[in-house]
Amino acid sequence: MKPWLTIVGIGEDGPDGLSRAAREALASARTLVGGERHLALVEDNGARRIAWASPIAGTIEEICAARPRPVCVLATGDPMWFGIGGALARHVPAGEMRVLPAPSAWSLAAARLGWPLDEVTPVSLHGRPGAAIERFIHPGARLMVLSEDGRTPGVLAARLTARGMGPSRMTVLEHLGGPRERVRTVAAEAFDLADVAALNTVAIDCRAGADPVIRAPVPGLADDAFCHDGQLTKREVRAVTLARLVPLPGALLWDIGAGSGSIAIEWMRAAPWARAIAIEQRAERAATIARNAEALGVPDLRIVEGVAPGALHALAAPDAVFIGGGIGSAGGEQTVRHALDTLAPGGRLVANAVTLAGEAALVALQARHGGELARIAVAHAGPVGAHLGWRALMPVTQWAWQKAWGRRGAAP
Repeated sequence: MKPWLTIVGIGEDGPDGLSRAAREALASARTLVGGERHLALVEDNGARRIAWASPIAGTIEEICAARPRPVCVLATGDPMWFGIGGALARHVPAGEMRVLPAPSAWSLAAARLGWPLDEVTPVSLHGRPGAAIERFIHPGARLMVLSEDGRTPGVLAARLTARGMGPSRMTVLEHLGGPRERVRTVAAEAFDLADVAALNTVAIDCRAGADPVIRAPVPGLADDAFCHDGQLTKREVRAVTLARLVPLPGALLWDIGAGSGSIAIEWMRAAPWARAIAIEQRAERAATIARNAEALGVPDLRIVEGVAPGALHALAAPDAVFIGGGIGSAGGEQTVRHALDTLAPGGRLVANAVTLAGEAALVALQARHGGELARIAVAHAGPVGAHLGWRALMPVTQWAWQKAWGRRGAAP
């Protein structure tokens, strides 16, 4: 089937900025879809007009129902760059669809500021909480943020200041590429911009103040970065555990017995689009996980209150599983069995234990299934009278197992 769906990127300059192909797609469309702002930019050519509904699933059904009659969807800038193009591509085969992009908001902002895009981190807060910016705030970083609305720049300024990054330079770019374009720059700690348009992009040149809170993107955040009640995988052990789990882009982790959520949170921070589900039976700890996830920039961490293995049965199959507690308990063996069976091919399971019962369970699991056993012993220097001495943490026994790439279903 020849392409019947055309997705046209359009800027604030309206039809004047469209290519000949885009104008022809508009003229020939029997159905025209877009936001109210997009539809207002183009003249009525007699086509049926559909404004996006919320949620968008219903509108996507209407678009697909129009096949094979020509449909034109209007989108802001580049539809495949954090845009509607990705959602439509999950429903329409590539061979039935044409995408005609315009410059994205990031491209236009980079052009105004003279920032090479390959040195910029693009972040979309459209439809996402402002807390998602936290994982990207580092001294020297250049961030290009697509705002949710006119309040977003103020939210970003407050978060930067709270992190000790108040001197950061924020440039708010409104209605880029159109007659109402406006560009204003201010320090985060002195943010006072009023009447910010809903359609805006924020460029941030991150600069440290006198006492910045710096959180590296690699695993091993300081223990005090997390709120916890003592149920926390300690920093050095956490870093080793994440290395064994191997965070990969888009991969899904089950963090079983999540406690403070530290493993799930660092998994999501370590790889682009990485996903995690934290399974925790205690409500107060689940609430703590939610607070930690927001503070550390992964507010979309999914939290499931429940007890394994029962709480696992309705979850999507994982690419990695971490079991941080209860491995020597009555339900521990069933939890491990379900995890091993459900893991995707090539998936990894890592389990840690500090008790003798837990260690015995891991030794038995290694004997039955293979994998690797390791003991992690960490000591920190501390005062002993007038001198320093080593104070050892409880040693951790760790079992790491990987499913064969060609295997599906039950583990051996």
